[in-house]
Amino acid sequence: MEKILSVKRLVKSFKDHKVLKGISFEVVRGEILCFLGPNGAGKSTTINILTAALSSDGGELFYKGEVLSKVLRGYKKKLGVVPQDIALYEELSAERNIRFFAGLYGLRGQELNRATDEALALAGLADRRHDKVKTFSGGMKRRLNIACAVAHNPELVIMDEPTVGIDPQSRNHILHSIQQLRDSGMTVLYTTHYMEEVEAISSRIIIMDHGAIIAEGTKETLKAEIQEEKRYIIEIETEKNVEDKSFYSITGVKSVQINGSQLEVTCLKDIENLDRIIALLTDSGIRIRNVASETASLETVFLKLTGRKLRD
Repeated sequence: MEKILSVKRLVKSFKDHKVLKGISFEVVRGEILCFLGPNGAGKSTTINILTAALSSDGGELFYKGEVLSKVLRGYKKKLGVVPQDIALYEELSAERNIRFFAGLYGLRGQELNRATDEALALAGLADRRHDKVKTFSGGMKRRLNIACAVAHNPELVIMDEPTVGIDPQSRNHILHSIQQLRDSGMTVLYTTHYMEEVEAISSRIIIMDHGAIIAEGTKETLKAEIQEEKRYIIEIETEKNVEDKSFYSITGVKSVQINGSQLEVTCLKDIENLDRIIALLTDSGIRIRNVASETASLETVFLKLTGRKLRD
């Protein structure tokens, strides 16, 4: 897998406050890398350094194996940035906004026309192309903000909380658009305060807190790492009484709860014992309607690692 960006021992302080404490990570071509962290974790500072809007106090940055400072001009041409604050010209139309920003990257003539049409389609704003931005809703402005950032077909897109304060329909449209960008070959680095967005689009996740990276991996691996237990939810017929004490003879069973027709069995995660649980029920003449396993959520992972919810 090709590494688009490599960040090594990145450090940044403001006065006496160390905001980044030597963080290291990589961005791989074709992924959607999501940054999670509470306010003050260092996400925005990291983003600002990666977009070259802010200098670091120490550490190394590499773009496709080259020292970033030596290839900065080429890097910026291949970079798209979607800032948290909307950056649009309110008195211009959607089309003219896109043409202006794409033109900054050297697009001209038919290439600019094609790029503008594709960006408007991505944003779902083709039918509003001639309308001024000041007439748009917040969600439409957010979508246009993204269209302006990607019209020049960048290699890497950095998005800093692009769905703040918008309606669910626009949020869903944006998340779908991000997946389309990834499918078209772009790499996306994405920060958000919405856990459900990470669940929906992430290829990989980095969790930050107090200027450090405290966890990294796919949502599946992160859930598995913090989960010490697993829970089975078993729907049963209730013609016969279920003796919960009998389950404790099965290796790995920690607790059993019976709520009417629902049986909840909590077990140690590394022990495979579902077959023995089912056998105990069937041998007792109890019919099983359904079996499901319950896993940790990303919210659970985040709470356990940071001690607080994402939007505290």
